[in-house]
Amino acid sequence: MARTGTDPQPHTPFLSRPGVRRLTPFVLITAIALVFIFENRAHVEIRLLVPKVTMPLWGALLIAWGLGMLACAFTVRRRQDRYAGRHADRHAKRPHA
Repeated sequence: MARTGTDPQPHTPFLSRPGVRRLTPFVLITAIALVFIFENRAHVEIRLLVPKVTMPLWGALLIAWGLGMLACAFTVRRRQDRYAGRHADRHAKRPHA
């Protein structure tokens, strides 16, 4: 059906969109974390179970940040899969009239 000039499309403000609202905290925390990581450039000694490693602190912080991001990604993906499976089961068990 053709759109007429009298039927305006409702406009959703950019910051009210769900995708933007989910992405904004991630972007802010990532920016702050990266600034913190790259401001700490001193060399430190880190014990990895048995060996001692000397490396820049920013490298160790970057590795820890990356591992945290991976853990978050796996957790969110598992939660979405579990949530989708639970709702699919609920809808399948309903008797149809």
